[in-house]
Parts: sequence; C-alpha cells; structure tokens
Amino acid sequence: MAWSSIIGQERAVDVMRRGLEQQRLAHAYLFYGPEGSGKRAAAIELAKALQCERDQPEACGECLPCQKVARLIHPDVQVLFPYPGDVDETEVAERLRLLAENPYAVIDFIRRPFLNDASKVSNKQAIYTVARMHQELRRSMSFKPVEGRHKVAILTDVEFMRVEAANAFLKLLEEPSPRTVFILITSRTDKLLPTILSRCQRLRFDPLSNEAIAAALESRAQMPPDAAKMLARMSNGSYSAALELAGNEELLAHREQVVEFMRLAYTGHIDKLSDRIVSLGALGRERLKGWLILLMSWIRDLLLFRHQREQALLVNSDQGETIQKFCDGVPRANLEAMIGYVEEAMALIGRNTHVSLTLTVLALSLHNAMHGRPVERLYVPLASPEEALS
Repeated sequence: MAWSSIIGQERAVDVMRRGLEQQRLAHAYLFYGPEGSGKRAAAIELAKALQCERDQPEACGECLPCQKVARLIHPDVQVLFPYPGDVDETEVAERLRLLAENPYAVIDFIRRPFLNDASKVSNKQAIYTVARMHQELRRSMSFKPVEGRHKVAILTDVEFMRVEAANAFLKLLEEPSPRTVFILITSRTDKLLPTILSRCQRLRFDPLSNEAIAAALESRAQMPPDAAKMLARMSNGSYSAALELAGNEELLAHREQVVEFMRLAYTGHIDKLSDRIVSLGALGRERLKGWLILLMSWIRDLLLFRHQREQALLVNSDQGETIQKFCDGVPRANLEAMIGYVEEAMALIGRNTHVSLTLTVLALSLHNAMHGRPVERLYVPLASPEEALS
C-alpha cells in the first residue's frame, strides 16, 4: 500500500516523498502531533522506502527488504518504545508483532500496560534508560548496515526518556554514523531537551478529520457507515482511539455513566456523586481520560444542538432525544465553560493530581455552569511565585 496506507496526512507524506526524491534526508526526524494521527505508520513506511530494493521515493511493498521492515524483522531497522525495567522480552516481541500487523494499534506499555486486559492499570513506570541507550541503540547504530542501505532507528514516545538517557542519546545525534536515520516520535515536544529538538527535522502530524477516520473504519475494519461515523466523531482526531472505541465493550456503559454524571452534577446530589466519583477513580488515569473525552463529546453535542437543533451533526447521534431534553432543560448553562472545565480536568489528571478531588471540583463547577453561575477555573494556585517570595 506504500504511502497510501497513511491516513489523511498528505502534507507530511509529501515532505517525506520529496526528501527521498531529492536524496536530501535528515539524519534525524521528529514526528510530532496528537496520538493516533499516524506517526508510527509513517515512520515504518519511511523505513521501508529507505530499504526498498527499488530505491524510489515510494516503497514497492513486495521486495524482501520491504516485507522484512513491514514485519519489523529487518536487521537494519529498530523500533523502540519505553517499557518497565522488569519487562519480559517475549512480551516486547508480542507488542512488536501487533504493531507490525497494524501500525495504528495501541500496543505501548503507557496506554496499554496489559495486552490481554485494556481495563487493567499498572503503577510501573515505562521509560527509556541510559542502559537501553547504550545496549540497544548506541552499539547497533554504530555498525554499518547489514543488509540495507541505511541503519534506521524508530523511537516512539520519546518524551518518556530520562534526562540521563536523553543526554546519552544526544551524543548519537551529535556524531551520527554514516547512513543512519533516527525517527523520533512524540506527542509532547515540550518534554524534550531543546538540544535534541534543535538536531531534528520536525514534521507535524495533524489530528485526522472525521471523514478520514470514518472512511478508514469502513475500508479497514469493515465497519458499517453509521457506526463508523459515530466513532469517528468520538475519536477526537485519532484513528487509534477510534479502533479502541470500536473494540471497547465498556463504551456503552461509560456513555451511560456520562449522562448520569451530568444529571447528578446538575441536581447536586452529593452522596450519589461521591459514589460515582469513587467508581470513576478506580478506572485508572488512562481510562479516566478516555471517560473525560466521552464527557467532553457529550457537552459539545449539547452546544451544537443549542445552535443548530435538528441539523446538528452530533457525535452521540444515537442519543439525540436525550441530548435535546437535556439541552432544553438547562437553558442558562454556560456550555463553553463546561467544555473548558473538562479540558482542564484532563490536564490535571495527566499531571498526577488527586483524582477524586479533581472530579469533585469538576462536578461542582459543572453544577454552577449549568445553573448560569459565574465561571472560574478548576484549579487556582494559592499564590503566584512572586507573592510566595514576598
């Protein structure tokens, strides 16, 4: 399938294709953008083009080097991702196998600590260590290619690289061996060392359009058009998220919990809210962020329906009647502020704030917004750094 296998990233694909045509390749690339936008798929496709026997701007997909890269078994192509220190090598191999089957699949230890149960969470930290930089990368990338024309290293989620590991990796970037290409992948450029950023050619990947995601779900996952469109609207620009939602048996239950949470927040039933917050806290941070995405999509549907009524393209299109009743029942609600509250809650959860406290404040803020009361942020520092020092 070559470049056509990349969903909806025409600009990024054009940059890579032109670099190959003109033989003006950077020794290090930084693919950055939201999760599920196709960064890993593009990195693997670029590695195929670099090793393809045809030596053209597009991999043929049929020669032996192309097939080896596609299966992630080419000796001159490495794919690394952060994992816990006590990980079993067989599990790493299994995740690489799943990634080869579908580059958009969620296979990393950060978002999927346990492959056999997406609902389970882990307190083990998945990171890149100095030892891995030396053992898995520095030695292999210092040798000449075994079979291909280049040595290629793909590093996903590089924001989870410890400072010591990042400094060790920086030495590789500063003194690259001939015919080596590094492809770094991240959704958080703010977490990377400026010295690493300055040595990479950056390539931005944008959130995918609903139309592109729906079309991919229909053609690749054989999903009915109506279901594909609904999941595309719920996926927030991520094909990976759409695939997760498609295989998520908890989705319907979580959407019902979203409606219940909104009703409890409106009425202010503290006891019932407390019970709901306890059960939400047990989901774990990653699954909770997914639940908050569902909550945000529901509030956005309220906003769309308020302005467009029956013509609104709702994410939760199968809940149109419930959305209409809710929207008509809260005419004074500041829906824009409510979306901001959920976005702030997601950011706070990602920063390891207290989950139950964050959800409690979110519920109280949503209650005030639905009753047309003044808008404030969820989190307000007690004092600015300047005030604290004065």
